[in-house]
Amino acid sequence: MFFEFGIKDFIDILLVAMMLYYIYRLMRDSRSLNVFIGILVFVVVWIFVSLVLEMRLLGTILDKLVSVGVIALIVLFQEDIRKVLYNLGAHQRMRRLSQLFTSKKSRERNKDSLKQDIMPVVMACMNMSRNKVGALIVMERTMPLDEVVMTGDRIDASINQRLIENIFFKNSPLHDGAMIISQHRIKAAGCILPVSHDLGIPKELGLRHRSAMGIAQESDALAIVVSEETGAISIAFHGEFLLRLSAEELESNLTEKLS
Repeated sequence: MFFEFGIKDFIDILLVAMMLYYIYRLMRDSRSLNVFIGILVFVVVWIFVSLVLEMRLLGTILDKLVSVGVIALIVLFQEDIRKVLYNLGAHQRMRRLSQLFTSKKSRERNKDSLKQDIMPVVMACMNMSRNKVGALIVMERTMPLDEVVMTGDRIDASINQRLIENIFFKNSPLHDGAMIISQHRIKAAGCILPVSHDLGIPKELGLRHRSAMGIAQESDALAIVVSEETGAISIAFHGEFLLRLSAEELESNLTEKLS
């Protein structure tokens, strides 16, 4: 029986490997990689003791620890589990599948609405870039940012170019924080974002860029940064930076990633 290996076994191993790799990537981005490695080592020891060595007493103890440990892991990593479920639902192929059930008129209406959201942001970013006004704008996608919104001052206004520029004006009390755009509205400004401690971020990028990367690593949101020193416009998305974007590049990236 040990040497019988069929296509079903190959698919089984491949799916497990893909699942472990996906979990590894999520843990790496959320800085929980050591916990993941520790859990993996424990599972390997448990399987070796229970199935290979057939140690009944130690195997029973490990079985009990595993059953209790699953509940403990759910409690400890509830945010990461929620992120996994949101990422699955927000996956590009899933979204394309859902579009099959929406009418053409509804899709065109969504595109027009998205363009109305994007253009004021692009125009404001270009003006702030020319005047070297620092800005940090976070655009929510599928994962709610309610907890981040609560850290700032609520605005709940329509997306307006002049309003964006006034909020990030150097003498404005809200210019140091982040602006959150959600559901076609400017929800809040002056918000506090998690700061990324990723050593791979270039040293010339400042705190705004690290905050943008922090929210991009912990959610599927898209963060736009206008550098106060150079006026360069950047995007942080899914743990990666797109640096020194032109107006056309900014518009096309926002359209692609928010649609």
